[in-house]
Amino acid sequence: MIIAAMFAAHVVSMTGFAAFPALLLPLQETWALTNTQAGWIGGIYFAGYVAAVGAIVPWTDRVDSRRIYLACLLISASGLAGFALLADGFWSALFWNAVQGAGVGGTYMTGLKVLTDRLPAPVPSRGIAIYTAGFSVGAGVSFAMNGIIGALFGWPWAFSIAAIGPLVAAIIVLALLNPRAPLPEERPPTRMFDFRPVLRNRAAMAYVLGYAGHSWELFALRGWIVAFLVFASEKSGGAANAEAAVIAALANLAAVAASLGGNELCERYGRRRVVRLAMLSSFVAALLMGLSPGLPFSVVVVLFFVYSGLIMGDSGSLTAGATQASEPGYRGLTLAVHSLFGFTAGFLGPLAVGLVLDAAGGQASQTAWFLGFATVGVGSLAGAAAMTFIGRKMGRE
Repeated sequence: MIIAAMFAAHVVSMTGFAAFPALLLPLQETWALTNTQAGWIGGIYFAGYVAAVGAIVPWTDRVDSRRIYLACLLISASGLAGFALLADGFWSALFWNAVQGAGVGGTYMTGLKVLTDRLPAPVPSRGIAIYTAGFSVGAGVSFAMNGIIGALFGWPWAFSIAAIGPLVAAIIVLALLNPRAPLPEERPPTRMFDFRPVLRNRAAMAYVLGYAGHSWELFALRGWIVAFLVFASEKSGGAANAEAAVIAALANLAAVAASLGGNELCERYGRRRVVRLAMLSSFVAALLMGLSPGLPFSVVVVLFFVYSGLIMGDSGSLTAGATQASEPGYRGLTLAVHSLFGFTAGFLGPLAVGLVLDAAGGQASQTAWFLGFATVGVGSLAGAAAMTFIGRKMGRE
């Protein structure tokens, strides 16, 4: 029941996660945003995430992570409501998307700590993979919900309704999970923000750096995929923004199976080997995506589903690996470093793609999109390198 409760809370807490990328084109038109400005708004979400995770998640080794989780759900809801009611251009959107990102920064890895604190040791990687798969489910629901509501009622209504999700997550956790503060002997002996024990942990850092590459690619793709699908569909009649958002949502939902299946393959064949293969395959798929406009739109969509699955094939495995490699008393700190690296890359990825698009001719240029997807795929290439060289001593694990 604990895994199911945290999975459900995780999914509904993310109703606003894809609100901006799902509504990117209408918001660009409404506010006359450049691609670089849009990249900043999409990326600042992860800057807010990083700022929050570095300040908040280390506390979960010392106080009840449930209390922190609930407080950050309220921050997330506030960011969405503020965007709906007060955003009227680049600077205000930048601020409120950062607030929402900070709220999610205090819920994602904190929620995993809430879960693992309440599971018997050793913590099963399958439980971690199920929880992290909720990220894709939540992202998929968010893409579809915001794209459809935005098309029917306008973007302010989409953000307003999305603000309800974190409040529902808070109700689930309050109703189904009891408080649990760490015992004195479970608390780390070092100072609060001393990250050195994690940075010295070679096995954990291989997964952390692999996750950074994964996050660059994943969030760069999620930030720009709706705009890309609209572009790719133009030669075959054109897809509306809402239709492209629904396609993105379905791909995210389908990728859940890839995340869970990837973890099972890691258990059988070795985490390092499977993760590296998934990352290298993902890089090739990124290049193919950049070359796909001009093909029948159905082929582009199928390729996108394959690419999304390859990206997510290592998602749960990387987080499970970092969690299991953490030293006693440092699980929260390890997850904080994991998120700091991952979501710093998640902030830079969408911004880098926006810069490349603007420099190479804009969203109407096929060359620009190819270079944009090459930029997306750099993340998986860097992640594979980290798993190869830093994780060399991990052996089959």
